[in-house]
Order: sequence, then C-alpha cells, then structure tokens
Amino acid sequence: MTVSESVMKKVLLSYTYVSIWIFLSFSVIIYNKYILDQKMYNWPFPISLTMIHMAFCSSLAYILVKIFKLVEPISMSFDIYLKSVVPIGALYSLSLWFSNSAYIYLSVSFIQMLKALMPVAVYSIGVSFKKESFKKDTMINMVSISLGVAVAAYGEAKFDVFGVTLQLMAVAFEATRLVLIQILLNSKGIKLNPITSLYYIAPCCLVFLSLPWFVMEYPLLRDKSSLELDLWVFGSNSLCAFALNLAVFLLVGKTSALTMNVAGVVKDWLLIAFSWSVIKDTVTPLNLIGYGLAFLGVAYYNHCKLKALKASEAQKGVQQEDTEAGKLLEERDGKQDEQNSRKNHN
Repeated sequence: MTVSESVMKKVLLSYTYVSIWIFLSFSVIIYNKYILDQKMYNWPFPISLTMIHMAFCSSLAYILVKIFKLVEPISMSFDIYLKSVVPIGALYSLSLWFSNSAYIYLSVSFIQMLKALMPVAVYSIGVSFKKESFKKDTMINMVSISLGVAVAAYGEAKFDVFGVTLQLMAVAFEATRLVLIQILLNSKGIKLNPITSLYYIAPCCLVFLSLPWFVMEYPLLRDKSSLELDLWVFGSNSLCAFALNLAVFLLVGKTSALTMNVAGVVKDWLLIAFSWSVIKDTVTPLNLIGYGLAFLGVAYYNHCKLKALKASEAQKGVQQEDTEAGKLLEERDGKQDEQNSRKNHN
C-alpha cells in the first residue's frame, strides 16, 4: 500500500509539473501575441518587449542568486564568460527578437507548425559542428518532418513571406544556440539551470538587443507622444516569462528533458486548437495534414532519442558493474598474494 501511494504521489507530481509548464508556456505565447498583434493590444515593438522581459528576468535572477541564494552561481572567469556565454547570449537575443517579431505577421497556430522544424535544425547544425553523427535513417526522418511543414505552409490561409522568414531565422538561431551550449558550456563542465542561465545570459541579451532597438524602435517610440507603458500588462507578461523559466527548472529537474519535449507536443496541439477556436485564426485541412505528418516525424525522433538514452544508461551500468567486479578481483588477488607471502615467510 505504501509503495503504491509513493508511486501515485510521484506520478501526480510529474503531471502537476507538466501541467504548470504547459499552462505557463501557453500563456506566454498567447500573451505575447496579444501585445504585439495590431488587431489586439497593438504594441508592435518586439525588441522592446524582449528587452523588458530580459531586464525583468535578469533582475529577479540576481535577487534569487545573490540575495535569497536559491541556487549557487557558477564560478567562471571573464575569459570563459566572453568566449562561451556571450556568443550564446547573442544567439538567444536574436532568437527571441525574431520569434516575437513573427507574431505580428503570422497566426499562433502556423507559428507552432513552423516550430516543428526545430529537430531538423538542431540535427543539421549538430552534424555540421560534428556533435551529431550523420545517419541515413535520421536524415530521412528529418526530410519527412520538413515535407510535413512544407505541406502545412502550402495550406496556410494567411501566408506571409516576411513572417515565415523571421520564424525560420528564429528556429535557426535557437538551434545553433542549443548546439553551442553543448560545445561551449557542457563540454567544459559548466552546467546552467534556467535561473543561472538568466543570471548570466539575460544581461548579455539586453546589451545585444539595445543596438537594434536604438536604430529600429527607439525613434518610433520617441515620436509616439501618446505612448504610455501599462505596468499591469507588461509587468504580468514579464512575470509569466520568468515563471516559465522556473517551471522549466522544476520540470526538467523533477522529470526529464524528454518529458518536456513530449509536453511541448501537447502544448502545440492545444495552441492550434485555441488559435482556431478563440482567436479565430484560419486552420485549413491541409494545415492539419501537414502538421500531422511533421508531428509523426517529431514523435519518432523523440522515440529514437529515448531508445539511445536508455541504451547509453544500460551501457554505463554494465561498465560500472565491470569496474566494480575488477576491483573485487584485484582485492581478492591482493589478499591471496598477502596470504601466500605470509606462508612463505613462515
């Protein structure tokens, strides 16, 4: 009875973490769309919105790390920060800027369909950086995902070339960032959780975004004399963005990154349904067929990743057992040698 209660508690907690993450991720996407869309709140300044998020998140991360000491900061030299963190910060700022900009031109549902290309981008860039080995089966799967997204794009009722270009660039920058995290941080033994990531990377993003902001958005904001920043709207939006990072910390820490990938698929379908039913975006049958094909490819990719992870863990377990068996044999041989030397001495 105690075992079943313990298992049930773990399952319920996992579902709770997944539900919180889906809710917050869903909320941030819809909230950003609401603020940026010209038919809704009509505040089409994606760089400014991203900078508000980064300023808010870096301030709260500083409070959590330095004052409340919720997580320990990573000890790193300025040279490592410059060579490892700064490039990742630059890519993150570009990814956020372009993905937020896409909400002005594309529907929420179509953006989620385009995001299905993320595994394709990560794998392709991983192969080019020699972090992934080229496999024919995996590449065929990547082509099937791409074809699915192409069908969804062909069936899109409000296709916008500029918006699609922005979203594809956001996917490319985000995929490059994920690969560079492996190369520049993980390979050096530097592990950043979502809180320490914001602590080190958010200020860096703020600096990078200030350059295009000053050229592209500052003149427009300066000339808009009637502009007033609604503290409730932007404060709650920034709080949602920060809470999402905390939810990622909980979800990955208490379950796994693969669980988050699976939860992400559920969230995408929910967003498509919400976009169609509430926002009244047009979702065509061809959209759904194309995204369905891409979804199957992404599901198969996650399945292969899970199998590889299990095989790797099993291999580590065998190696550990072999090491322990070797130590026991060495100890036994050592004792036998000691006994033999004593006998010879006597």
